[in-house]
Formats: sequence, C-alpha cells, structure tokens
Amino acid sequence: MECQECQKRPATVYFKHVINGEKKEVRVCEVCAQEKGYMQSQDQGSSLHDLLTGIFNFDTYPFGTQVSDKKQIKELQCPNCKLTFSAFKEIGKFGCATCYETFSERLSPILRRVHAGNTAHAGKIPKRTGGNIQKKRQLEEYRIQMKKLIEEEAFEEAAILRDKIKALETQGSAKRGESEG
Repeated sequence: MECQECQKRPATVYFKHVINGEKKEVRVCEVCAQEKGYMQSQDQGSSLHDLLTGIFNFDTYPFGTQVSDKKQIKELQCPNCKLTFSAFKEIGKFGCATCYETFSERLSPILRRVHAGNTAHAGKIPKRTGGNIQKKRQLEEYRIQMKKLIEEEAFEEAAILRDKIKALETQGSAKRGESEG
C-alpha cells in the first residue's frame, strides 16, 4: 500500500485515531510520519525484533544482579566465533554451536519462557506407530529412577519400579511372540 500523503513510498506506519467516536485511519511512510508529527525521530519506530525482545525480556542477567551491576558486567563473547551476547540479541541467531555453552547462563530463563517451562527437547512420537519407542523411553526412565532410588537406599520403591520394568519387558516379548506366530 502506498503512503496516503506522498503516494511515492510504501506505507510502513499505520495509525488509527478515534476522536469523538469518529474513526480515522492513516497509512503513511516514515518520512511523512515524521513531517506530519506522528513520529519524532526514526528511532521511535519499533521493529518486530524490538517487540519480541521486549516481550521475552532478552536483557536477562544472573539472578540477584542489581541494575548498577548490569552496566559493569563484561560483555560475553563466544570464544569460537566472537559473537557477543548483545549482537545475538540484535540478530536473534547464534554464530556457532559454542555460543550455546557460552551464553547458557542467560539462555535458560529465555528458553523456559519461550517453551512453556521446558529447557530440554524430547521430540514427538506418533501415537499409532510409536508404541515401541514410547515403551523404550518409559523403560529407560524407570531404570534411571530405579538407579537413583537404589543410591538413596529406598529399596521398597526400587522394587516397585523393578516390577514395572519386568511387566513392560514381558508385554513387549509377548507381543513379539504373537506377531511372529
């Protein structure tokens, strides 16, 4: 859509005014918006990136850091690709795999907010065809829990998990026997 004022440039600024119940829509380019007083300077306009960084609060610092301390924190920089954390915030992408480790302290809160509290990717398994995969994951989870319980000397709970593991394993072998026979 063209600017309503100059009809030369594309309209990038959109305003909707409601005055005394009368609605007026204005679509102008940034130059005309500044000339007409809709914007004071080019810096006043916001990009989608600015909006998202504001919503997700990318300016996170280690817990308990005071405002005065934030200014004194040395700019983090990836030792491999030399990308700084402030550059990452501007670009929205990492330069290399080492960036994840370098910025990990500041990424955890961001990932938790963006992914509804999850910081580890588990993937998805189709319910119809993924029965064996789900069973393997369940068995692995039970084994890890059982190992922790044994280390904590909670042998009764570990025995319950052992029985669950055996039941799942016999279920799997019974189904394999049916499909082979």
